Amino acid sequence: MEEQARQMIAFGPVPSRRLGRSLGINNIPPKVCTYSCAYCQLGRTRTMRAERQEFYRPKEILRAVESKVEQAKETGEAIDYLAFVPDGEPTLDINLGREIELLRPLGVKIAVITNSSLAWREDVREDLGRADWVSLKVDSTQDGVWRTIDRPHGALRLASILDGMLEFAKTYAGELVTETMLVRGVNDGADHVTEVADFLSRLGPAKAYLSIPTRPPAEQWVQAPDEDAINLAYQILSERLADVEHLIGYEGNAFASTGDVEEDILSITAVHPMREEAVAELLTRTGADWEAVRELVDTGQLLEAEYEGRKFFVRRFR
Repeated sequence: MEEQARQMIAFGPVPSRRLGRSLGINNIPPKVCTYSCAYCQLGRTRTMRAERQEFYRPKEILRAVESKVEQAKETGEAIDYLAFVPDGEPTLDINLGREIELLRPLGVKIAVITNSSLAWREDVREDLGRADWVSLKVDSTQDGVWRTIDRPHGALRLASILDGMLEFAKTYAGELVTETMLVRGVNDGADHVTEVADFLSRLGPAKAYLSIPTRPPAEQWVQAPDEDAINLAYQILSERLADVEHLIGYEGNAFASTGDVEEDILSITAVHPMREEAVAELLTRTGADWEAVRELVDTGQLLEAEYEGRKFFVRRFR
């Protein structure tokens, strides 16, 4: 296979807050997918599919990834994960399980980011079960909302997909995370988020991510919720799940101190809304005062939000 083709299949490594330094694997030609999500930054789906097939020979995938791994070693670049994150739905690839096994000898953990649409299939669950880290997308548990946001292939049924995810979670031995994209006025209401949170609590992910559209979406009507709605969704999920994070376009380590209290607050609040008392504790620990926080609020970088009588600080994402 020519080097240009290999570059299209394997890319990176690139920084990822979820996966550290990840080497991406594009095992699906753009843009072949089971969904045509209204918020997709890649635009509308060109080819809608719900049946698995071969797109590349497994050995082609292996050679492309091996080449990139070798390049990374030569330049001293670390790779934490090999991540199947194509311009389409990775589980449409009927060779996914075989490709994961071929990549095992490289000694790098393997991740798959899927929209979950084929989780009702036993063979897909078996393939995903071979990965070390799997992200399942759960935008809605209501059929009408699911069809509005994710715009699935006509052969797919939400009830079967949700059941398939639950079946997968029962037996999966790796690290399971979820991702939920919030769209203003569609799935960001408290009642809807509560239903999603209840389902996620049954899945029991190690971490649940909340996302918002941060790049131009496929459809112009798609808008991100405001910060109050994002904070509300975070609090609802946090009541039912052990670990919840925002995934709203800001990269950085929320747990390491930079020595700059303003930068630390912005880094943390991009991932987790901070209670007023937590901010006060951070200020005390660093010898700073509330003037730093007031400056962030006054300049529009930080917003104040309320939930159940408590004040939270949230990074402004716009």
